[in-house]
Amino acid sequence: MRSIRPSFTVRRGRGASRRTSPVLATVALVSALALTATACNGDGDDKADSKPTATATAAGDGKIQIPDDIKNKLKEHGIDIDKWKNGAWKNWNRDDWLREANDFVNPIIKGLWDPDRMRDADDPDKGVDDNDISGDQGVTDPTPAPVKAQAVRPPYHTNAATSGKLLFDSPEGTMVCSATVVEDPAHPGKSNLIWTAGHCVHAGKKGGWYRNIAFVPSYNNAGKSADQMQNATREEIAPYGVWWADAAKTSQQWIDQGGQTGGNGASYDFAVIHVTPEQGNAGKSLEETVGGALPVNFDAPAVPKVQNITATGYPAAPPYDGQLAYQCQDKPGRLSINKSDPTMYRIGCTMTGGSSGGGWVETGSDGKPALVSNTSIGPVTSGWLAGPRLGDVAKGVYDSVSKKFAGR
Repeated sequence: MRSIRPSFTVRRGRGASRRTSPVLATVALVSALALTATACNGDGDDKADSKPTATATAAGDGKIQIPDDIKNKLKEHGIDIDKWKNGAWKNWNRDDWLREANDFVNPIIKGLWDPDRMRDADDPDKGVDDNDISGDQGVTDPTPAPVKAQAVRPPYHTNAATSGKLLFDSPEGTMVCSATVVEDPAHPGKSNLIWTAGHCVHAGKKGGWYRNIAFVPSYNNAGKSADQMQNATREEIAPYGVWWADAAKTSQQWIDQGGQTGGNGASYDFAVIHVTPEQGNAGKSLEETVGGALPVNFDAPAVPKVQNITATGYPAAPPYDGQLAYQCQDKPGRLSINKSDPTMYRIGCTMTGGSSGGGWVETGSDGKPALVSNTSIGPVTSGWLAGPRLGDVAKGVYDSVSKKFAGR
């Protein structure tokens, strides 16, 4: 074992890492109306009263049907749905910022995620000092050599069909993460579930749930350059639609302990979201729309048994611009941040902020790929990424969201 004292940055749409309880806490389920895709450019932990820089477009057509349970939740928190759609969601006063597990509300605002908001989403990188991680804690392997991220060959629908961008609003503006379409045991072949990082949906211990969360599968499917994207239509940027969240869940550890920056608590930095299309989709599920979904392996294989892991994401911090999908493949090592928490996977990779939440895939002995982790943290200078190993807590998050929609 060796002492780990690197400078870390959180690869997220917003907050960073947090301290987690050594006990496997229960997971937190949240009901929402919908999600939208956006970007990230602030921390919000100490600025919950600030206003986001982005402005909303006109609210929807007034024909969106809101379930009674969501209407009641909105009323309970004094939220007027019409005012919300017309910009009231931009009020981030700490007293009104929904925090608890069951307080997540996310009404669809049609057209909010227009080409400009999607394209201009900022990266969420947050650096921390050397004191965030110290001492020999658990098992940690030597720092891996950097692996240069390779651009995914377009069209992404063919070569990275399950990947996409996760967009959301925070107190400081629009933010961006990455996410992956995963299987739903309650709806075989017709999943509407995506996997991402916990810090991409909730600010952690000093904040609440982010707003206007949306998923864009195969974002910029044709792999257009930043210059070409300036004149791209919404259909070119989001050829498979914008999918809003109607439920989201992360670990209770993240809600209780998650912070703006650092590595502590990253072992529980994962989330599952159920989505619904902003526009009608002829009854097709997300899985049917993109042509596939990945199974999730909650029996995390030991590092010596893993030949390589492939991480996919949309890095947005320099030298990347957030418009293109990239991948890194490397044999993982181990990173222990807190002796009481599960040891994380770590790979060499030059992807930067914006890649947070992107799926880590391993091909098992059966020759089939499965999601085994997601991007959580990396060093300020880039060069490697670390992600949580998925176990009982992650499975609890996943199962809860799946069961919520099992009868629908």
